[in-house]
Formats: sequence, C-alpha cells, structure tokens
Amino acid sequence: MRRIGLVLALSLTLAPLAAGAQESKAGRTVTIGYLGNSSPSLESNLVEAFREGLRQLGYVEGHNLIIKYQWAEGQQERSAVLAAELVRLKPDVILTSGTLGTLAAKQATQSIPIVTAIVGDPVAAGLVSSLAKPGGNVTGLSTLAPELSGKRLELFKQAVPKLSRVVALLNPANPFTTIAWKATQPAADRRATAFAPLVVWPMCPSTP
Repeated sequence: MRRIGLVLALSLTLAPLAAGAQESKAGRTVTIGYLGNSSPSLESNLVEAFREGLRQLGYVEGHNLIIKYQWAEGQQERSAVLAAELVRLKPDVILTSGTLGTLAAKQATQSIPIVTAIVGDPVAAGLVSSLAKPGGNVTGLSTLAPELSGKRLELFKQAVPKLSRVVALLNPANPFTTIAWKATQPAADRRATAFAPLVVWPMCPSTP
C-alpha cells in the first residue's frame, strides 16, 4: 500500500515542477526534500521506487535532480526540526508521509509545495480546507482511514463471532488517532463490542 501511495504521489510531486520542466532540460537542477518517518534501510524499497519513477520522467540524481533526505528514525517528535531543516535548504517541493510529518512540514512553510504520499484524514487534521478544494500548499493522497477503521472492526467481528472486547493501541502524539477512534466507536456499538483504548506514547530518544 505504501509503495503504491509513494508511486502515485510521484506525479503530484512533479506537478509543481512541470512549469520548470524545460528549464530543467536546459540545465536547471530540481531539488526535492524527502521527509521520511523511519530510516533509509526500512524505506529502501520505497525510495528506489521513487527514484525509478523520477528517472522515467527524465529526472536523474547527479544530473538534473537533487533529493535531500531527512529521517525521523521512528521518533516523530523530531519531525518539526527535520522539516525546518528541509525548508532551510529551499527545495522546489517537499515529499512527506503520514499526518505528523505533513503537519510539521506545513508548519515550517506556507510557500513550498508539500506532497504527502499517504495521510489519514487531511481535512480533520487541518492540513487542507477540503478534499475538493484543498487550498494552501499541501496536496497528496488520503487513505480514507476513518471509514476503514470501523470496517476493520466489523471484519474482526465477522471472523471471530464471539469477539466481545477489543483493545486499540493509540498514540496521543498523532492527531489522527483521535479521528480514527471516534470513527470506530459507532461500529463497536453496532456490534455490541467493548472497545477500549490503550495509550502508548512514542519512545523518547533517551529511553533504553
């Protein structure tokens, strides 16, 4: 799913650069800021798919393309600092993934185009005004996960008819967890299933 999202986001990433395509062929170098949630080793397949798509469209690293990477290494609290660093580098466009990374990028700049490869509910998270007319400088793909959250619970109940209690791990640092939680509650009520949250805070860098 993430590979598909990243490849689809590729065309959106390049859309802000379309006007400068002829410039690029004439020698202008395009710079993309890449804000990754995890690490280069864990996202190597996604990064390679992204690079290959760019090559097919005529953007080649070392020739007319520079990709500046910033990796959160699973520590989402670093997103704001990393996004600010990318903005300081003045890329033509910033590619993000997930609600927290995209929010961090939006807070860091209102002028550089931001493309998210995947995000839960961009409207509820305050990333865009609406799906039809997002406005601002953020675009990309949504998983429509609030609707899917309830459907997943219904599928669990169908697979395990005697299921009576479900515990969900929630990350309070991510605003999308509240959105998904509220969307899942009606499904739990319809299925007479006790639905309890278990709050799990992200690990701090100093935690062993």
